[in-house]
Amino acid sequence: MNPTDIVAAIPFAVATGIVLVSASPYEAVGTLEWSEDRTTTGGAMHGGAIMTLADTIGAVCAFLNLPEGSFTSTTSSSTVFTRGVRKGTVTATARPIHVGRSTIAVVTEVRDGDGKLVAQVTQSQAVLKQG
Repeated sequence: MNPTDIVAAIPFAVATGIVLVSASPYEAVGTLEWSEDRTTTGGAMHGGAIMTLADTIGAVCAFLNLPEGSFTSTTSSSTVFTRGVRKGTVTATARPIHVGRSTIAVVTEVRDGDGKLVAQVTQSQAVLKQG
């Protein structure tokens, strides 16, 4: 599936400006640009914007590991922030750490333009059957 098509299927990701760079069952990568409307006090990128990027890219990684006829939903997410972002682009890289029948666990690293760790997110995704 084309990365543009995947993001187009997630209206919130489109509305927030997330760009999916690459996606496979082994790794998904996406970016989000710093902009003034995504900041908090002091001009730092809002943690919610960073978490939205990580959750979206993590969900894409989980989605690409689903059995046919299934869908996914985040059931838990834990974020550790390590530094602020006041300019540039943040890049999220998600990799699965567990792919099971009922859950998929993903770790997502978010890095700034200098490659420095901004946040690490560990999330669990439910494997849900349609119908």
